[in-house]
Amino acid sequence: MAADAALLDRASESGGAFLRLYRWDPPTLSVGRNQPIAVTPGIPWVRRPTGGKAVWHEHEVTYAVAAPIAVFGSLRDAYRQIHERLAAALRSLGIPTSLAPYRPTVRPSDGPTSCFAAPVGGEIIVRGRKVVGSAQVRRRDAFLQHGSILLDGALLGRPVSFEEVTAAIIEKWDEE
Repeated sequence: MAADAALLDRASESGGAFLRLYRWDPPTLSVGRNQPIAVTPGIPWVRRPTGGKAVWHEHEVTYAVAAPIAVFGSLRDAYRQIHERLAAALRSLGIPTSLAPYRPTVRPSDGPTSCFAAPVGGEIIVRGRKVVGSAQVRRRDAFLQHGSILLDGALLGRPVSFEEVTAAIIEKWDEE
């Protein structure tokens, strides 16, 4: 998470845009910046600079995008455009992705505690199930959006490797 926060600082200072793809070793729980901490002793965990619900990082690709807000037009446009690029990469692998429709927002205290329990508008879904969880934070004129792309074969329809997904994202990133 420190590397993602550093990318946000760099984007704010330099005006550059950055994409980072990584995985976790050991598997780790990340907790949103405003979420109460309730972790089991002995479980590795970290607090994210972004909001959102808890995410268990294992069998997934974690992505981070840091850029000036103006690159995408607005924070909402950035959220949608980044998801469109990630969805296109997954579709190139034969995974039938779509973006969840926008609905009235549920207050965080009313919703589930897991990031993947329910999709919100603009998030990537496969057959109605959320497969990418994302969150944003803004600092001055730049933002950080990062999230988790599940590699679960049951959800995606087939086993997909970290290397396969990251290669597809890199290939499709500038096409959108």
